[in-house]
Amino acid sequence: MHPIDWLIVFGYLAYIVWDGLRRTRGREGVEGYFLANRSMPWWVVGLSVMATQMSAITLVGTTGQGASDGMRFVQFYFGLPLAMLILSVTLVPFFHRAKVYTAYEFLERRFDPKTRSMTSGLFLLSRGMAVGVVISAPAVILSATLGLSFPLAVALIGVPAVAYTVFGGVEAVQWVDVKQMVLIVGGLGALLVMLFAGIPGDVGVGNALRLAGETGRLDTFDFSFSLTETYTFWSGVIGGLFLMLSYFGTDQSQVQRYLTARSLDDARSSLFMSAYWKIPLQAMVLLIGVLVFVYYLFSAPPLLFNTEHEAAVRAGAAAEYQAIDARYDAAFRERRAAALDFARARDAGDDALADRMADRFLTRNEEMEAVRGDALGLAERTTGQNPRDVNYIIPAFVLSELPIAIPGLFIAAVLAAAMSSIAAELNSLSTATIIDFYRRHLRPAATDAHYLNASRAATALWGVFACGIALYAVSLGSLIEVVNRFGSFFYGSILGVFMLAMIPRARPLGAFVGLIAGMLTVGLVDWRTDIAFLWLNVVGAFAVVAVGMLLSLLQRGGEDTPTALEAAGIDA
Repeated sequence: MHPIDWLIVFGYLAYIVWDGLRRTRGREGVEGYFLANRSMPWWVVGLSVMATQMSAITLVGTTGQGASDGMRFVQFYFGLPLAMLILSVTLVPFFHRAKVYTAYEFLERRFDPKTRSMTSGLFLLSRGMAVGVVISAPAVILSATLGLSFPLAVALIGVPAVAYTVFGGVEAVQWVDVKQMVLIVGGLGALLVMLFAGIPGDVGVGNALRLAGETGRLDTFDFSFSLTETYTFWSGVIGGLFLMLSYFGTDQSQVQRYLTARSLDDARSSLFMSAYWKIPLQAMVLLIGVLVFVYYLFSAPPLLFNTEHEAAVRAGAAAEYQAIDARYDAAFRERRAAALDFARARDAGDDALADRMADRFLTRNEEMEAVRGDALGLAERTTGQNPRDVNYIIPAFVLSELPIAIPGLFIAAVLAAAMSSIAAELNSLSTATIIDFYRRHLRPAATDAHYLNASRAATALWGVFACGIALYAVSLGSLIEVVNRFGSFFYGSILGVFMLAMIPRARPLGAFVGLIAGMLTVGLVDWRTDIAFLWLNVVGAFAVVAVGMLLSLLQRGGEDTPTALEAAGIDA
């Protein structure tokens, strides 16, 4: 990169760290450190919620997903608006009025300590793994740009992020998130404009998008009902609804955000911000990926976007790689010629010729993808690693095709997004560890100073765990899919426990055994079937409710348990 790009990167990161540490002053109590004394305005909370979701995974994984697979992924979010509406009238009022630190405190009031501990433990495990995926995304950028080994890149991201989180409280994290969102949205908008401007003048935007449409990359809606197809309208509306209900309603990383709001109305407003803006923003991110695919229709794309794999293949199988590269270059030229002929035929109004050129373009595109598949297979045999390089598509494009300063802004956005998201996630992991386990079971009567020191130690330990997961996560494919696949093993079952909490006749034994049954059911279904991961959220939730209610109805006698209203401190 150019020195100007590096100046932008380090200048922005230095400002973010300075501003974050500056805002930690005066928040030394437990409530101040974990919940900002419940004083944050709704728009800050809302932007923080969105920023935690965006992270570096969105800039790297989702754009790469758009380039390789198109717009279908946006269906994943179709259940989000309904989820936000449901949460605004159910769990959010209960949590906010109960004055809890974690969502899982509410479960102890409603059921018992063991249900609280197990649910919180599942959150810690799932979110700890997810943070590892969040660290992977910017590490991909550093490894590609600086030529570093991936483990070293993980350390360069993870260590500063952990150090920043140890000293920063949730208020600092949220104000950093506000700046992050401004930079991310501005950077994405600028990238979108540049991609449209980069379409060749003799092709035009309409023809270029039509070519993308011919490959299926503009297909947004798939109304087929299939439990094995990952992204359809129904998996998004139903499976996505359950995932979003769990993520925003029971995941401490999100619950902690709106618990910092200064009022219930502010907490609700922060959720509605995501409901209104998440889908359009996600569609823009995917469209950027599609336009990168369009760009490479007319400019030769790399045979392997992962430069580390390319270097290894060139060193270990040079002759075979050169032969594949020559075939790839020839296939690209033929595809480019077909694309240009298609555009000329459409401009001339010759629909019959345009249809024939579209068929030829698709044939040449398939041939080119087949050659690239051979290169990926060679990379797998040479390196012994997963050859999928979807996470390297956007970094390669930005660093090799865009003018000075734009790569610096992009990398600054990725690293700032990563630091902010990592800080938010580690802060929630620390909160659940200290409040739900350490303070609840080990040191129930210590001072605030003691709990703050313990939370900083917990943050460091979770940071080490996340860095270990990061080394493994990058080999699993698209990072945006990986993080949601991790979550789907846990989210449905956790949501099921909170659904039971809303049912008056549910009893503690039913909730505890139902949670175990839900996890076992999800594991069995994933092992024995090809069901898409979004549907696992539905499976887990219904398994927990079914088993929990059956045991609750069979259980007779015993002490009465409080209703959800009573657990939240609300007069029925």
